[in-house]
Amino acid sequence: MKVFRGLPNAESRAPCALTIGNFDGVHRGHQILLAHVRQAATELGLDAAVMTFEPHPREFFAQQSQYPVTLPTRVANLRDKLQSLAQAGIDRVIVEHFNAHFSSLTPQEFIEKVLVQGLHIKWLMVGEDFCFGARRAGTIATLIEAGEKYGFQVKTLPNVMNDGTRVSSSAVRLALANGDFAAARTLLGHPYAISGHVVHGKKLGRTMGFPTLNLRVHHKQPALSGIFVVRVHGLSEQPLPAVASIGTRPTVDKSGHVLLEAFILDYSGDCYGKVVEVEFLKKLRDEEKYVDLPTLTIAIKRDVENARDYFRMHDSAAISATDRI
Repeated sequence: MKVFRGLPNAESRAPCALTIGNFDGVHRGHQILLAHVRQAATELGLDAAVMTFEPHPREFFAQQSQYPVTLPTRVANLRDKLQSLAQAGIDRVIVEHFNAHFSSLTPQEFIEKVLVQGLHIKWLMVGEDFCFGARRAGTIATLIEAGEKYGFQVKTLPNVMNDGTRVSSSAVRLALANGDFAAARTLLGHPYAISGHVVHGKKLGRTMGFPTLNLRVHHKQPALSGIFVVRVHGLSEQPLPAVASIGTRPTVDKSGHVLLEAFILDYSGDCYGKVVEVEFLKKLRDEEKYVDLPTLTIAIKRDVENARDYFRMHDSAAISATDRI
C-alpha cells in the first residue's frame, strides 16, 4: 500500500475507486465500505484508494475556535489506521493535511482540484450523510451532478447497524470511555489495541521496581485513559500479561504529554525499538495524582496484584473450558 502526504504527484495519479473519511478506528461500518471500494476497484481495473485527514477536522476546528472547546478524542493513531486500511486491501491512502486552506475549499473546488485533477477518480462511495467543502455545503446530490459532468460514478452506503445502534466512531469512543471493551470489540470487529515503537522513557518505573515499556501517543486526547489490564503482543509467540497506564502521569510529569506505559508481569527482555501492540482487557481505575512516589508505588503494587488476579481467574476459566471439550 502506498501512502501519500497530500495529493500524489502527476506520475502517481492513476485512476481510482475512492472513499473519503476520517476512518477513526476503522470499525465494522468502515470495513464494509472499504470492501465495496476494493470490489469496485477490482471489477473496474482501478486502484482502491482512501482519502483521510490529519489532524481530524473536528480537532482542527476546535483549535481554531475563540471559545474553550474540548478536543475530540481519538480511537486510533495514524499508524493503526493505516495498518487497518492495508488489511482491507487498499492500494493507496492519501493523508490530506487538514488546515485553513483545505477547509476553505468550496465544494466545486474540492471536486475539480482534489477529486478530478488530483486523484483522477472514476468511482466514489461515501456514507449517506456525507457532506464536504467549506461550511459542509457539498452534498451527495452535488457529487452525483459532478459525476455526470466529469465521468465518475457515485455510490452511497447506508448506515451499518448493530442491535438497533449505528456503528460509528462515536459509539466506539463512548464504549472505550466507559471501559466497555466487549462493546468496543463488537463495534470494531476485533479487540481494541494500540500499537507503536517502544521508546526510551525516564526510567522512573525501573527505580520503583516496575520497569515499563513506553509508547508515545501523538494526539492529546486518546479515547481512553487510566490504568488497565492488558496483553502485549509482539515480544514473544504468545501475548504477554501486563498492566498499563495511558495518560499524562500527573504525579511525575507536568508537561501534559500523553504516554502509554506497560509493565509486563514476570518479563525482563529488551523491548527498545520493537513494534508492539497493547490489547486492552479491563479498566482498573482512573489516573490519579499522588502526593509522593511512595504513595504512587503502593498504588502500582495494588494494580499489579489486581492484574495478576485477573489473569489467574481467566486462565483458570480457560483451563476449565478446555476440560469440558
